[in-house]
Amino acid sequence: MTPRDPAPAGPNAIVAGRSSISWVGGETSDLVYRGFDVRELVPGIPYESVAHLLLFGEPPASDPSPVLATGLGAARTAPASVVSAVDALPAELSPLEALRTILSLLGDGSWGYPPRLDDGYRLIAQSSVLFARHVRRAAGLAPIPSRPDLGHVANYLWMLRGEEADPGKVRALEAYFDLLADHGMNPSTFVLRIAISTHSDLASGATAALGTLKGPLHGGAPSRVAEMLDSIGTPARAEAWVRERLARGELLYGFGHRTYKSEDPRGLLLHEVARRVAEPSRLRLAETVERAGFAALRAGHPKARIFANVEFYTAVVLEAVGLAPELFTPTFALARTVGWTAHALEQAADDRPIRPELDYVGPPKGRRWPRPLAAP
Repeated sequence: MTPRDPAPAGPNAIVAGRSSISWVGGETSDLVYRGFDVRELVPGIPYESVAHLLLFGEPPASDPSPVLATGLGAARTAPASVVSAVDALPAELSPLEALRTILSLLGDGSWGYPPRLDDGYRLIAQSSVLFARHVRRAAGLAPIPSRPDLGHVANYLWMLRGEEADPGKVRALEAYFDLLADHGMNPSTFVLRIAISTHSDLASGATAALGTLKGPLHGGAPSRVAEMLDSIGTPARAEAWVRERLARGELLYGFGHRTYKSEDPRGLLLHEVARRVAEPSRLRLAETVERAGFAALRAGHPKARIFANVEFYTAVVLEAVGLAPELFTPTFALARTVGWTAHALEQAADDRPIRPELDYVGPPKGRRWPRPLAAP
């Protein structure tokens, strides 16, 4: 046996399937949802309407989508046994680990195959409600009940903070949820589709997806951008700090993307959102660091196409709406639950197992054990 010629290396070199949900144009700074350029949707289109588009393929009859508002509102109440299990989680558990456990707890045996739209409503609604409940309990605060008069994003902020958020901050977080709702065959979505292709259930697929998203090379970097900005402190220190960090061979968080070889449209839109909600001094620092980082990276790699990615201004926006850095990646995951649901439904409709192959590069067939074999 002679191993075949190896396939091109890297996750971007293989087409793993077909989808009508979203398209990522890495060379052209595009992100398209069901044929709609996200720059035509964000900011302005309510979260429920963007979720409706992703789940049903067409815009709702009115904004915000009454179908999604009703479906998500009715699905917010989790089983008492699940709530009790969430309340038993240790307060010292990190929010990201807590959310992964919450998704697993949702799999109480009532989720089956094929996934249904109602399962998606449960995943989207209950994951945010239960996560907000845990965050408050971990902080020593009493949980706050959901408010039926609030939309999905506004209710998430309400349950986290215990006060109704400023409408401008709700709109900013809705823009973030809209932009992070889906992103083609990213690693966590790929893992979820593999799980669904084996006839597993949506709760299990989402748990596997979050286990993938929690890695810092996928969804774990926005908090590190915030830490980087804190370390730099003032715009005057940006250029020297960036230069010294790169000289040590360390990463500059919030720059570069495996898919985008041009500017990340989500980053551009979140920059606009940040201009409306961020503290002026924080925004000025972030913009100065972005310019310094871009200049230093270009100086070191003149032919490289490296730009700020979605995580850079994510940190600024999520800070501005009142979220602590440890909540950044869990909030990313909560935003992505609608995309995971859409992909689960699409994968189940296709109903074919996903079984990638590896190129074998070991010794050829024909080796013999170096010692005599024992008698059978």
